[in-house]
Amino acid sequence: MPGGPIRLLIVDDHPIVRDGLRGLFTGDPDFAVVAEAADGAEAVRVAEAVRVDVILMDLRMPGTGGVEAITELRRRNHPARVLVLTTFDSDRDVLPAIEAGATGYLLKDARRDELLRAVRAAHAGRSVLAPSVAGTLMNRVGAREPDALSPRELEVLRLVAAGATNQAAARALLVSEATVKTHLIHLYTKLGVRDRAAAVAVAYERGILG
Repeated sequence: MPGGPIRLLIVDDHPIVRDGLRGLFTGDPDFAVVAEAADGAEAVRVAEAVRVDVILMDLRMPGTGGVEAITELRRRNHPARVLVLTTFDSDRDVLPAIEAGATGYLLKDARRDELLRAVRAAHAGRSVLAPSVAGTLMNRVGAREPDALSPRELEVLRLVAAGATNQAAARALLVSEATVKTHLIHLYTKLGVRDRAAAVAVAYERGILG
């Protein structure tokens, strides 16, 4: 592909899983598995030492888990996209990972073609969520009572009001597009609206934006 293959770092505490994932990409010239790591701390060290474009990150690992690793990578402004690949899709797993800055979230039962598409999308900066994960996010948001916007939600709203796209807002806040979308879902629910234009209008009407 233009610019060379997408360089991958596979992070999982099970060697057999790492081997299996490596095998999925072997033979496809669009991808190159350049490194592996067995936990989050090792993932951060490797990502700092080897140029990688996309990190396939498990969540629950002994020692440093995936969310902690994603948080540390974002703190260091590491440019790699992180695609979570795990067996868990509960609130306690999905929300922290997305809020930490994961670009996408897939489950390990995803088909090979789904995984390849997701890696390509993550590399391009587009968010990818497994259907059950998207449902988890929507159910969680729908269960919450509308209340005041959080500081980060207010930051997103101000950027949207200024005309920023999700991608531009993500760059400005040093988070992933998936994180921006999550904040938008939250503030839509709190404001009782369905889209960004209505959110901005209601925010001005209520004096949230001045």
